[in-house]
Amino acid sequence: MNRIGVLTSGGDAPGMNPCVRAVARTALFNKVEVSGIREGFRGLVQGEVRALSARDVGGILQRGGTFLQTARCPEFLERKGRVEALRTLHEAGIEGLVVIGGDGSMRGAHSLAEMGFPVVGVPASIDNDLLGTDMSLGVDTALNTIMEAVDKLRDTATSHQRAFVIETMGRSCGYLALCAGVVCGAEMILIPEREVTLEEVGQVVENAYARGKAHAVIIVAEGAMLKAQQVAAYLDSLDVGFETRVTILGHVQRGGSPSAFDRMLATRMGTRAVEALLAGETDVMVGLSGRDTVTVPLAKVLSAPRQPNLEYLEMARILAT
Repeated sequence: MNRIGVLTSGGDAPGMNPCVRAVARTALFNKVEVSGIREGFRGLVQGEVRALSARDVGGILQRGGTFLQTARCPEFLERKGRVEALRTLHEAGIEGLVVIGGDGSMRGAHSLAEMGFPVVGVPASIDNDLLGTDMSLGVDTALNTIMEAVDKLRDTATSHQRAFVIETMGRSCGYLALCAGVVCGAEMILIPEREVTLEEVGQVVENAYARGKAHAVIIVAEGAMLKAQQVAAYLDSLDVGFETRVTILGHVQRGGSPSAFDRMLATRMGTRAVEALLAGETDVMVGLSGRDTVTVPLAKVLSAPRQPNLEYLEMARILAT
């Protein structure tokens, strides 16, 4: 293999840049040229390819987001778009591809592999919803961002005896909300994987006030059945003793310099992805299993979403008393 390509796709995640750096420099160390594809699969379809040197990926280790940029590409969903992507790869002399991204990106990688092109995926999704890896790139940084925000909100909540309803990202996976709720000592956590009634939320907050708590924190994943504004309105109608405020953290969770954990994980996964390609592996994703990096068939990765550990809900409930 004389040249490989690398792209970042889907939602950006802290750790993408360190991973691109690791891919490029590992390839170059092995006397393999590297091409960066701008704007993900759209760049493949439109031919946005340029050579990367070791210096091109210098100074990006600490940067959030992705310097290769990312974009949606409806054209790639059609066979015609994928054929154009293959044409770009062949014209650029690229013989193997590393795809860094979430579920949709892994599906795109799998579709190219099914067309006979060597592809290895690297999981980058703050939702941590990809099967086949204990942790995806960006998750640790996003959790630390949430924790810092909730800790600050708790200060003002205590000062004013308020209940804060805080919305985190997570349309279909409650991992961020669940873990943030545990490490931030939330009174209640609402996630898509568990159905909760407004009455249950009200009872928990009312009990917290009755026990003499100076505040209450409710963490809500954006995809939970009960929405943050809905929960706040209900609590206000009950007049449980706390004033209620809503904070939607939004895209701030995706930004920021990647944590030490994410930099190390990104570096290990990027290096392993190149090693897998050079060893002839394809249609696989690099994953973290315990302390080891492994390769997992993309068909298995895409067979079902990864589920958060729901035992954490009970642990959070016990510790919030």
